[in-house]
Amino acid sequence: MANGMYEIISRKRDGLELEREEIAFVISGYVKGDIPDYQVAAWLMAVYIRGMNGRELADLTAIMLDSGDRISLDGVPGKKIDKHSTGGVGDKISFVVAPLLAACGVRVPMLSGRGLGHTGGTLDKLEAIPGMNVFLTPEKFRDTLAATGMVICGQTENIVPADRKIYALRDATATVSCLPLIASSIMSKKLALGSDGIVLDVKTGSGAFMKDEQDSILLCQTMVAIGAKSGRPTLGIISSMDQPLGRAVGNSLEIIESIEALKGRGPDDVMQVTYALGWCMLQAAGKTAAYARAVGMFQEAIASGRALGVFRSFIAAQGGDPRVCDDYSLLPAARQQTEFLAPSSGHIARIDSYAVGMAAIDIGAGRRKKEDAVAYGSGFVFHANVGDKIRKGQKLVTVHSDRPEQTPAVQERLGKAIQIGPRPVDRPKMVLHLVDKDGVHPWPY
Repeated sequence: MANGMYEIISRKRDGLELEREEIAFVISGYVKGDIPDYQVAAWLMAVYIRGMNGRELADLTAIMLDSGDRISLDGVPGKKIDKHSTGGVGDKISFVVAPLLAACGVRVPMLSGRGLGHTGGTLDKLEAIPGMNVFLTPEKFRDTLAATGMVICGQTENIVPADRKIYALRDATATVSCLPLIASSIMSKKLALGSDGIVLDVKTGSGAFMKDEQDSILLCQTMVAIGAKSGRPTLGIISSMDQPLGRAVGNSLEIIESIEALKGRGPDDVMQVTYALGWCMLQAAGKTAAYARAVGMFQEAIASGRALGVFRSFIAAQGGDPRVCDDYSLLPAARQQTEFLAPSSGHIARIDSYAVGMAAIDIGAGRRKKEDAVAYGSGFVFHANVGDKIRKGQKLVTVHSDRPEQTPAVQERLGKAIQIGPRPVDRPKMVLHLVDKDGVHPWPY
């Protein structure tokens, strides 16, 4: 083992493989406060540039996992399958797929996070529901899962503290988009939760953190390998984030769209991703079923009202007002609504997710810094999507804003984000690949 932090940084800078003891020295020393920020920042940049091999990555994940407590789900009956998305714009799938799977007999425990940058946060969306508690004790976490079939809450102080501290430093040192650091961050939190399996939704495209499709595939493969090595059945999909997912972007607005999906009125793209992830979660739970049969099960759970019933019970169990499922006026609303109209006739060729996410921040729906307040009612509702034929002057987007002074700038951003062409455009395929222990497969359904 190298003698101290200086030598460990030098070894990784020079592309050498680090021993497990060296990685443990860095992580444990930083968590305890014995190693200063500037040295860990240098180590992170060396990892960013030089990468890690499979053994180093497995060691890093395990060491981060061991830095804090784990949530045991012993005593909760049935299979427990965790679902994770790498994040995007308009991604509200958790609120649809979790109650859907719970209604089909698979329990869904999730530890989620807040939005940062152009991506929305699951916890922020949940907190749009009056009274919703997104930070639970381990006992309350288990009780909610056992009682309702699903639970979604935030990472507590004692769950993988190494990740929380290192992520803050990565955010400040431009080392967020590093495959081994992303994979170890996600999987250490997933493995801290005592689920029976893990399903991943790795986004690719303009609104994703991994914008290149091959990078997204590699990230998913890396996390699937970590899960397999840890004895957890893990598989995932690669899904498109080149355009916002669904019609709604923004916290209250996405909760409304999620409830509408559970009532059988979900946008096609939202349901495509939901059904794909749901089928994967059934596989991870050992409930093998043909894809068409699984979709039929999901559609029946929606039509019967069982899925919405699970979501209603989940909201109540975490202190929220379940009446929002029937009365959307109970959710926060923005002070102003304006319309963005089509500047020309034609076909929508592209909607840039990243640009839409940044415009959402301008009207208060997101945050630039973790300390920023969120306007829960702000956001966008799209009335047309990629592939739609439109006419000049048609209403394309309703802008819900708590910052009216930003309206002109937001309208300009939307004008640049929405590209209109003269020719018909195919609707984008939302699910691109399946990644499992046997490799990468084109999504066949």
